Amino acid sequence: MEYSKSDYKEYPKTVAPDDLWAQVRRTVYGKPVSDDQIALIVDSMREGLSLNGSERLLELGCGNGALSHYLFDGCIEYMGVDFSDYLISVAQRKFQRPGFSFIVGDVCGYVENEPEPARFTKVLCYAVLSYLTDEQVTAALAALADRFTSVRTVFLGNLPDRDRAHLFFPDGKDFRAELDDPASQIGRWRSPEQLEALAARSGWKARPSRMPETFYQAHYRYNAVLERAP
Repeated sequence: MEYSKSDYKEYPKTVAPDDLWAQVRRTVYGKPVSDDQIALIVDSMREGLSLNGSERLLELGCGNGALSHYLFDGCIEYMGVDFSDYLISVAQRKFQRPGFSFIVGDVCGYVENEPEPARFTKVLCYAVLSYLTDEQVTAALAALADRFTSVRTVFLGNLPDRDRAHLFFPDGKDFRAELDDPASQIGRWRSPEQLEALAARSGWKARPSRMPETFYQAHYRYNAVLERAP
Protein backbone atom coordinates (compact mmCIF):
# COMPACT_ATOMS: atom_id res chain seq x y z
CA MET A 1 0.00 0.00 0.00
CA GLU A 2 1.29 3.46 -0.89
CA TYR A 3 1.12 6.39 1.51
CA SER A 4 1.39 10.09 0.71
CA LYS A 5 4.56 11.79 1.87
CA SER A 6 2.47 13.91 4.23
CA ASP A 7 1.22 10.77 6.03
CA TYR A 8 3.14 10.45 9.30
CA LYS A 9 0.53 8.34 11.07
CA GLU A 10 0.37 5.09 9.09
CA TYR A 11 3.49 5.17 6.92
CA PRO A 12 6.00 4.96 9.83
CA LYS A 13 4.45 1.65 10.86
CA THR A 14 5.55 0.11 7.56
CA VAL A 15 9.30 0.44 8.18
CA ALA A 16 11.54 -1.23 10.74
CA PRO A 17 10.96 -0.15 14.36
CA ASP A 18 14.53 1.09 14.68
CA ASP A 19 14.85 2.69 11.23
CA LEU A 20 14.36 6.14 12.72
CA TRP A 21 15.19 8.26 9.68
CA ALA A 22 12.96 6.22 7.36
CA GLN A 23 10.04 6.61 9.78
CA VAL A 24 10.14 10.39 9.37
CA ARG A 25 11.20 10.27 5.69
CA ARG A 26 14.58 11.87 6.37
CA THR A 27 16.01 9.96 3.43
CA VAL A 28 17.47 10.57 -0.02
CA TYR A 29 16.47 8.05 -2.70
CA GLY A 30 15.40 5.69 0.06
CA LYS A 31 18.65 5.85 2.01
CA PRO A 32 19.05 7.61 5.38
CA VAL A 33 20.43 11.13 5.31
CA SER A 34 24.15 11.08 6.14
CA ASP A 35 25.55 11.99 9.55
CA ASP A 36 27.11 15.19 8.23
CA GLN A 37 23.71 16.34 6.93
CA ILE A 38 22.08 15.58 10.28
CA ALA A 39 24.85 17.61 11.94
CA LEU A 40 23.99 20.59 9.71
CA ILE A 41 20.35 20.35 10.79
CA VAL A 42 21.22 20.12 14.48
CA ASP A 43 23.68 23.02 14.22
CA SER A 44 21.00 25.19 12.59
CA MET A 45 18.60 24.39 15.43
CA ARG A 46 21.17 25.14 18.12
CA GLU A 47 22.15 28.41 16.49
CA GLY A 48 18.58 29.51 15.83
CA LEU A 49 17.41 28.69 19.35
CA SER A 50 20.57 29.94 21.10
CA LEU A 51 20.34 27.10 23.60
CA ASN A 52 22.24 27.95 26.78
CA GLY A 53 21.89 24.79 28.86
CA SER A 54 19.05 26.08 31.03
CA GLU A 55 16.20 26.14 28.50
CA ARG A 56 12.79 24.57 28.84
CA LEU A 57 12.23 23.61 25.23
CA LEU A 58 8.92 22.80 23.58
CA GLU A 59 9.01 21.04 20.21
CA LEU A 60 5.90 21.00 18.04
CA GLY A 61 5.92 18.10 15.59
CA CYS A 62 8.77 16.17 17.20
CA GLY A 63 8.22 12.94 15.28
CA ASN A 64 10.15 10.03 16.79
CA GLY A 65 12.66 12.20 18.65
CA ALA A 66 15.60 11.20 16.43
CA LEU A 67 16.56 14.85 15.91
CA SER A 68 15.21 16.10 19.22
CA HIS A 69 17.57 14.19 21.47
CA TYR A 70 20.59 15.97 20.01
CA LEU A 71 19.33 19.13 21.73
CA PHE A 72 18.85 17.68 25.20
CA ASP A 73 22.20 18.90 26.49
CA GLY A 74 21.05 22.48 25.89
CA CYS A 75 17.97 22.09 28.08
CA ILE A 76 16.90 21.33 31.61
CA GLU A 77 13.43 20.34 30.39
CA TYR A 78 12.06 19.21 27.06
CA MET A 79 8.55 18.42 25.85
CA GLY A 80 7.96 16.94 22.39
CA VAL A 81 4.46 16.91 20.89
CA ASP A 82 3.36 15.03 17.78
CA PHE A 83 0.03 13.91 16.33
CA SER A 84 1.35 10.43 15.49
CA ASP A 85 0.82 8.05 18.39
CA TYR A 86 3.18 5.56 16.73
CA LEU A 87 6.07 8.02 16.38
CA ILE A 88 5.54 9.18 19.96
CA SER A 89 5.70 5.58 21.14
CA VAL A 90 9.07 5.25 19.40
CA ALA A 91 10.32 8.51 20.96
CA GLN A 92 9.22 7.41 24.42
CA ARG A 93 10.93 4.06 24.04
CA LYS A 94 14.19 5.44 22.64
CA PHE A 95 14.71 8.86 24.20
CA GLN A 96 12.35 9.64 27.07
CA ARG A 97 13.79 10.16 30.53
CA PRO A 98 12.89 12.28 33.59
CA GLY A 99 12.39 15.88 32.48
CA PHE A 100 12.52 14.97 28.79
CA SER A 101 9.16 13.67 27.61
CA PHE A 102 7.02 13.09 24.53
CA ILE A 103 3.22 13.27 24.27
CA VAL A 104 0.58 12.81 21.57
CA GLY A 105 -1.15 15.99 20.40
CA ASP A 106 -1.74 18.14 17.35
CA VAL A 107 0.01 21.51 17.12
CA CYS A 108 -3.01 23.80 17.40
CA GLY A 109 -4.82 21.80 20.04
CA TYR A 110 -1.74 21.52 22.22
CA VAL A 111 -0.70 25.19 22.21
CA GLU A 112 -4.25 26.26 23.01
CA ASN A 113 -4.64 23.84 25.92
CA GLU A 114 -1.20 23.30 27.54
CA PRO A 115 -1.95 23.82 31.27
CA GLU A 116 1.44 25.37 32.19
CA PRO A 117 2.58 27.29 29.09
CA ALA A 118 4.63 29.89 30.96
CA ARG A 119 7.29 27.35 31.96
CA PHE A 120 8.72 27.06 28.42
CA THR A 121 11.47 29.41 27.24
CA LYS A 122 12.03 28.35 23.60
CA VAL A 123 9.93 26.64 20.90
CA LEU A 124 11.07 24.48 17.98
CA CYS A 125 8.99 23.45 14.97
CA TYR A 126 10.96 21.61 12.28
CA ALA A 127 9.58 20.41 8.92
CA VAL A 128 5.99 20.68 10.12
CA LEU A 129 4.65 24.15 9.30
CA SER A 130 4.09 23.42 5.61
CA TYR A 131 1.49 20.78 6.53
CA LEU A 132 -0.65 23.40 8.26
CA THR A 133 -3.03 25.86 6.61
CA ASP A 134 -2.48 29.60 6.94
CA GLU A 135 -5.33 29.72 9.43
CA GLN A 136 -3.76 26.98 11.55
CA VAL A 137 -0.35 28.67 11.46
CA THR A 138 -1.84 32.00 12.50
CA ALA A 139 -3.80 30.40 15.34
CA ALA A 140 -0.78 28.45 16.61
CA LEU A 141 1.54 31.46 16.54
CA ALA A 142 -1.11 33.61 18.24
CA ALA A 143 -1.48 31.03 21.02
CA LEU A 144 2.30 30.93 21.47
CA ALA A 145 2.40 34.73 21.69
CA ASP A 146 -0.53 35.03 24.09
CA ARG A 147 -0.15 31.99 26.34
CA PHE A 148 3.56 31.07 26.31
CA THR A 149 4.64 34.30 27.95
CA SER A 150 8.23 33.24 28.74
CA VAL A 151 8.98 32.29 25.13
CA ARG A 152 10.97 34.95 23.30
CA THR A 153 12.27 32.79 20.44
CA VAL A 154 10.61 30.30 18.08
CA PHE A 155 12.66 28.38 15.50
CA LEU A 156 10.82 27.27 12.36
CA GLY A 157 12.90 24.88 10.26
CA ASN A 158 12.95 23.31 6.81
CA LEU A 159 10.31 25.54 5.22
CA PRO A 160 9.70 25.06 1.48
CA ASP A 161 10.28 28.34 -0.39
CA ARG A 162 7.57 29.16 -2.90
CA ASP A 163 9.99 31.32 -4.86
CA ARG A 164 12.28 28.32 -5.36
CA ALA A 165 9.71 25.61 -6.08
CA HIS A 166 10.91 25.38 -9.66
CA LEU A 167 14.26 24.13 -8.36
CA PHE A 168 12.57 21.13 -6.71
CA PHE A 169 10.02 19.93 -9.26
CA PRO A 170 11.08 18.20 -12.51
CA ASP A 171 11.27 20.32 -15.65
CA GLY A 172 7.97 20.47 -17.47
CA LYS A 173 5.82 19.55 -14.47
CA ASP A 174 2.88 21.85 -13.70
CA PHE A 175 3.21 22.08 -9.93
CA ARG A 176 1.03 25.12 -9.30
CA ALA A 177 -1.81 23.14 -7.72
CA GLU A 178 0.56 21.61 -5.17
CA LEU A 179 1.94 24.88 -3.82
CA ASP A 180 -1.14 25.71 -1.76
CA ASP A 181 -2.05 22.19 -0.64
CA PRO A 182 -0.97 21.28 2.94
CA ALA A 183 -1.63 17.61 2.13
CA SER A 184 0.67 17.54 -0.92
CA GLN A 185 4.10 15.91 -1.03
CA ILE A 186 5.89 18.91 0.51
CA GLY A 187 2.86 20.66 1.93
CA ARG A 188 2.11 24.35 1.50
CA TRP A 189 4.95 26.37 0.00
CA ARG A 190 5.45 29.88 1.43
CA SER A 191 7.98 32.49 0.46
CA PRO A 192 9.95 34.18 3.25
CA GLU A 193 7.81 37.27 2.67
CA GLN A 194 4.60 35.26 3.09
CA LEU A 195 5.92 33.73 6.31
CA GLU A 196 6.89 37.15 7.64
CA ALA A 197 3.36 38.37 6.99
CA LEU A 198 1.82 35.38 8.77
CA ALA A 199 4.11 35.87 11.76
CA ALA A 200 3.34 39.59 11.96
CA ARG A 201 -0.39 38.87 12.28
CA SER A 202 0.32 37.07 15.54
CA GLY A 203 2.83 39.44 17.11
CA TRP A 204 6.09 37.90 15.86
CA LYS A 205 8.91 39.29 13.77
CA ALA A 206 10.40 36.66 11.44
CA ARG A 207 14.07 36.52 10.46
CA PRO A 208 14.52 34.04 7.57
CA SER A 209 17.88 32.38 6.93
CA ARG A 210 19.42 29.90 4.50
CA MET A 211 21.23 26.68 5.22
CA PRO A 212 24.81 26.21 3.97
CA GLU A 213 25.02 25.29 0.29
CA THR A 214 26.30 21.85 1.30
CA PHE A 215 22.92 21.02 2.83
CA TYR A 216 21.02 18.65 0.57
CA GLN A 217 17.82 20.71 0.59
CA ALA A 218 19.41 24.17 0.63
CA HIS A 219 18.26 24.97 -2.91
CA TYR A 220 14.56 25.05 -2.00
CA ARG A 221 14.18 25.27 1.78
CA TYR A 222 14.92 27.88 4.44
CA ASN A 223 14.63 28.43 8.21
CA ALA A 224 13.23 31.31 10.21
CA VAL A 225 13.68 32.61 13.76
CA LEU A 226 10.68 34.35 15.26
CA GLU A 227 11.08 36.92 17.99
CA ARG A 228 8.40 38.94 19.69
CA ALA A 229 7.57 42.08 17.74
CA PRO A 230 8.46 45.31 19.58
